[in-house]
Amino acid sequence: MTAQIAESLVYEGKQVSMCSTPLSDYFAFGGKRPNFDTWFCTALWRGYTGEWEILDGRLYLIGLHGRLEGGGEITLADVFPDYPSRVFAHWYSGIIRVPQGRQIEYVHMGFGSTYESDLIIELERGVVVGTKIRHNGSVESEDGPEGYGVGAMTIFSRSSSAEEDESK
Repeated sequence: MTAQIAESLVYEGKQVSMCSTPLSDYFAFGGKRPNFDTWFCTALWRGYTGEWEILDGRLYLIGLHGRLEGGGEITLADVFPDYPSRVFAHWYSGIIRVPQGRQIEYVHMGFGSTYESDLIIELERGVVVGTKIRHNGSVESEDGPEGYGVGAMTIFSRSSSAEEDESK
């Protein structure tokens, strides 16, 4: 699996990248999962990216981006019709990992790359119950990338060979 595109998180007034996917737990617990178009990018196997915010110690989903099979952009209202602009993530218990500093090691799989440190935010039913910084080491060179990024990905064409043949 290719390194994956991170979700975004507004935390303490700053937008950061998070290497956690709380919405996947919602789908795993039986939430209706739309048919996402997952064939256009190997760095986005889940088919979407979420925008999150921690406000007053609570985790909220505030945006959703991706394409549906057959075309069309996904919106938050497609998954949560009663909450089209903000959803409290009451279903999520676990950690959110926010990589910080320079990249120590790139791993071409999932969210496996290592950074100088990780902010770990612990949640219970969508409520922050603790935070800590995990120090993973340091980088000797100033040349390495800083902050979370995807090292490589493949973008697939949206047209099929049958569509291309018809256009000739």
